[in-house]
Formats: sequence, structure tokens, C-alpha cells
Amino acid sequence: MSDPENDQISLGASPRNAWRVNADSVDMTRQPAQSRPVTVVDQARRVTFDLSQTAIIVVDMQNDFCHRDGWLAHIGVDVEPARAPIAPLQRLLPALRAAGVPVIWLNWGNRPDRMNLPPAVLHVYDPDGRSTGIGKPLPSNGAHVLEEGSWAASVVAELSPEANDIAVSKFRMSGFQDTELDSILRNLDVRTVLFAGVNADQCVACSLHDANFLGYDVLLLEDCSATTSPAFCMQATLYNVRQCFGFVTSGEAILTAMEKDT
Repeated sequence: MSDPENDQISLGASPRNAWRVNADSVDMTRQPAQSRPVTVVDQARRVTFDLSQTAIIVVDMQNDFCHRDGWLAHIGVDVEPARAPIAPLQRLLPALRAAGVPVIWLNWGNRPDRMNLPPAVLHVYDPDGRSTGIGKPLPSNGAHVLEEGSWAASVVAELSPEANDIAVSKFRMSGFQDTELDSILRNLDVRTVLFAGVNADQCVACSLHDANFLGYDVLLLEDCSATTSPAFCMQATLYNVRQCFGFVTSGEAILTAMEKDT
């Protein structure tokens, strides 16, 4: 008969990286997940990755960037391009969750006191010191721009993060700078990262570059990414990803490949 007091229990934030322990023993072996290869095509090249070691990072699909009452809209930017990834992500994310792929929401979410932000970051968005920059209230609803916990930093309602999704706040263009993102990915035993969100040529690209520098395999999802920058910026981003950092595919291609696998 099993003795509950001596049974080993799982110790770890992620089942993918946990020990089995009791008072007398520690089992540090990890059980490898069953491989689930998925193959997509990037131009003429077939690319296969393992869903069991994959996560998707959705960058900055938040009210300040994608809502018609958010910060970008307030300063005169047309946010309709930034809303383009919503529908593709609505199709893709449920399928990834069902396959056990972690969904990570990576949003600008600064400290209210902005103590970790140097003037160089503040100046980009508040060049005269009198504009509606980071941490200042939006005239339309009073939400503080890009501030953690505010409406401005929340994911747009159309995408509705679920309870088991993971949220990470970032403070620079790259989500790896001064955040816990790398530790979370390693705790999840992730090798491949799918990137989606806005702006593709700015925060998405910077985060993707850093993921590559840290040794992750990266794929940019073209239909699940967008930018409010000129079209040539997106074209350059796609070129640079393929040339230097990883591969480009689409959410629809992944859905099709997953359907073939089942």
C-alpha cells in the first residue's frame, strides 16, 4: 500500500522542468515530452519543428497599440494595420493551447514611477516633455500610457488571454531586456519560439533577434504580425528574419500542418 507521507511529489513551476521529491529522496530526471514534429514551408524550404518544445510569444497586442481609443490612435497613428493580427490569432491560439503549446503575452507594462526607464526611452515617446508619453494619462479615459496594470497595457478584448496563459511585462523594444522571459522559456523547456504581434519591425523584431542570440530557434508568423510603419519596413523585416535570424511562416500554415498531423 502506498504511503502518502513518503510518496514523491512534483516540485517545479512547470511540469516540463520538475523534480520528484520526498523527505528521503530527490529524483532530478525529467521525462521527455513526446515529440510532435510539424512541417511548414518558408518560400521553397521545408522547416520542421517540434510542437512539444515550442511556445508562441504574442507581442504588444494591447489597447495602447491596437485599440481605437488607445495611445497610438491618440497621437494620430492609424491603428487598423495593428489590428490585422487579431483574426488570425483568434484562429491559431486555441489550436496551440489544445496542443499544449504555451501562449506568452509580452506587453509593454512599465512601473508607475518609471524608475527603470532612462531618458533616452522616455524621449522617444515624449520629445518635448509635454506630450502624452509613457506613464501619462490618456485624455480620453485617464489610463496611464504603457503602465503595468492599466487598461492601456491590457491585451485587447478580442484576444481574451486564458487562465493558463503566461503574461510578461517588458520595458524596452526587446522583451528579453531586464525581464524574466528567458527564464520562463527555459523552465518550459522551449527550443522553438513562434513570434506574433506588433510592431513587426520594432518590438517583435527586437525580441526575435534577442531570442536568436540566446540560442532559440525562431519563426515569425507573417499573418499574425503587423506594423503601423511604412510597407517597406515589413518587407525589410521579413528579409532580415530569413537572412539572419530564422524563418517566416504563417499561423494558417501551422494550423494546416497540425491538422495533417492528427
